[in-house]
Amino acid sequence: MEQRDYLVILYDYYGELLNEDNKKYFEDYYFDNLSLGEIASNNDVSRNAVHKHIKNTEAKLMFYEEKLGLYKKDKKLQEVIDKIKDEKIKKEIKNILD
Repeated sequence: MEQRDYLVILYDYYGELLNEDNKKYFEDYYFDNLSLGEIASNNDVSRNAVHKHIKNTEAKLMFYEEKLGLYKKDKKLQEVIDKIKDEKIKKEIKNILD
């Protein structure tokens, strides 16, 4: 999996733990595909400040996953669920998790 895709997945898990600036810059960069210069211009900050925010956010997302492991645990749980042959039980488990 590409680093970019991995970070977007981690953002889905841990994005609510980030401050508003970090969320905005991350979303502008990863979801809206804006350049650092465009983000800087839109927010009246330097390109370097945007870069630092994004790098800081990426580090936080990796740290949260390292400590909490929600994505890793979810992947393992999905693997176990996929091995269940009884569709009724599989469906009940998925309903509980959703």
